[in-house]
Amino acid sequence: MNRATVGLMTGMALAFAAWFGGFGAFLLVAALGAIGYVLGRLLDDGTDLREFLGQGGWRHR
Repeated sequence: MNRATVGLMTGMALAFAAWFGGFGAFLLVAALGAIGYVLGRLLDDGTDLREFLGQGGWRHR
């Protein structure tokens, strides 16, 4: 799927959320979409999520 198609589907999802759910639903869909995008990019790049989330100084002894 190319980027134009993904952008079209994202725009349509945001438009439906805004139309039927109002501004709060629009923001929720946009935030969850951004989180999904970031996680997808991390997985596509081969980044281990445990390694990525463990960089905040959490050390188990």
